Amino acid sequence: MPELPADDHSPTSSSSLIDQIVREGARKMLAAALQAEVDTYIAAFADERDENGRRLVVRNGYHAPRHLLTGAGAIEVKAPRVNDKRTDEETGERRRFSSAILPAWARKTPQVTEVLPLLYLHGLSSGDFVPALGQFLGSTAGLSASVITRLTETWKAEQRAFGDRDLSGVDYVYLWVDGIHVNIRLEEHKLCLLVMIGVRADGRKELVALTDGYRESAESWADLLRDCKRRGMRAPVLAVGDGALGFWSALGEVFPQTRVQRCWFHKIANVLGALPKSAHPAAKKALAEIWNAEDKDHALAAVKDFRAAYGTKYPKAVAKVVDDLDELLAFYDYPSEHWVHLRTTNPIESTFATVRHRTKVTKGPGSRAAGLAMAFKLIESAQKRWHAVNAPHLVALVRAGAAFVKGKLVERPDEAPSEEESPIAA
Repeated sequence: MPELPADDHSPTSSSSLIDQIVREGARKMLAAALQAEVDTYIAAFADERDENGRRLVVRNGYHAPRHLLTGAGAIEVKAPRVNDKRTDEETGERRRFSSAILPAWARKTPQVTEVLPLLYLHGLSSGDFVPALGQFLGSTAGLSASVITRLTETWKAEQRAFGDRDLSGVDYVYLWVDGIHVNIRLEEHKLCLLVMIGVRADGRKELVALTDGYRESAESWADLLRDCKRRGMRAPVLAVGDGALGFWSALGEVFPQTRVQRCWFHKIANVLGALPKSAHPAAKKALAEIWNAEDKDHALAAVKDFRAAYGTKYPKAVAKVVDDLDELLAFYDYPSEHWVHLRTTNPIESTFATVRHRTKVTKGPGSRAAGLAMAFKLIESAQKRWHAVNAPHLVALVRAGAAFVKGKLVERPDEAPSEEESPIAA
C-alpha cells in the first residue's frame, strides 16, 4: 500500500478536511430543505390552472448562486426559483413565493449576526471584524468593513426606535435593574449600561429600557424612569436590584408605590467582603438558610442564627443583612413559584456574564451610540431564549393585589353578612 503524503497526517490538514466536510454537508442539507420547501409550495397549488389548462405555479430553474455566511463557514447557495402566475384579488398584483428558510435579502444566518455585537462589546474594533470572522468561518465572503458599518447603523436606528416606543400597552409587574460597566474604549470613561428587564402580566420576561449613565447616580436612573413613565409605563409592583444603585432614590421619586427587593447575589458578595476568607464557607451556608428558607418565618429564624454566630466578631457583616432585612425578605410576600426569580437580578447577570468580565481593550476611542446599539442587539438576541417565570398565571394576580401568605394565594371568600342579616343594616 503506498504511503500517504506527510501533509495528510498533519492536524491542520485533518482540521481543514473536517471543515470542508461540514460545509459541504451544510450546503447539501440547505439545498434539500429549499427544494422540499418549493416542492410543497408548488404541490399546494397544483390544481390551479389557466384557461388553457396549464399550471399557474411551476418551477422556473434557479436564482443566481450566492454565498451565505453560516456557523459552518461560507457556503454557496442556489435557491430554486418559482414562477407564480396567480394574481392577488385584493391588490391586483402578482403573487410571489417567499422562502421562509432563506429570505431573498439573507447573506448570513442569524447566529452569525448575533456574534457581531458580542465581539464588539468584548473589545474587537470594527476594522478587525472581517479578518477575525474570516479566520473563524473559513471565508470572508459576505463580509466587509462596509457591511459591518451598515449593520452598526441599522442597529443604532433600531435601538433609538426601541428607546422611543410607547409603553402604555404593556404592564410590567416585576422589574430587575442593574448598571453594567462595559469597557468599550470611550475617551473619558467606561460605558455604564443602565438596564431594566421586566416581567409582563402574562409572565414573559422582556427588556424594558437600556441607556447609558452612572450606576450610582440617582439622577441618571431618575431620567430613565421619568422617560419610561412619560411613555406610559405603570409602576411595577416589585423592583429587584443591588443596594448600591442610585436607582432606589429615583424609584422613590418616580414610582413611590413600588416595593423594593435587594438582590441576594450582590448582598452575599457584600457580606463576604466584611468577613475573613476562612469564614466564607460557613457564612455562605448560613446566608443560604435565609434566602432559601421554607418561608419568611423560617428566614427570620435563620437571621437570628446568623446574628448569633457572627454578631460578636463581625458586626459589620451582620449589619449588612439586618439593616436591609425588609428589602431582603420582600420576595417572601409573593407566590412561592416566583421566589427563585425575585431573589436576584440573574436575568441581567446571565445576559452580560461574558461581557462584564472582559479584559481586552482595543485601541482608539469607541462610540457611545455603537456601544448602546451592540448591547441592545445582545439583549435582543438573548431575549429570544428567555423563559417565562414559573406559574405565569399568578403574575396577573400579583398586579391585582392578591394576598400571598407563605407563598400561597390566600382565598378570602366574602364573609360579610347580607343586608337582611347585618345588624348595621337592621
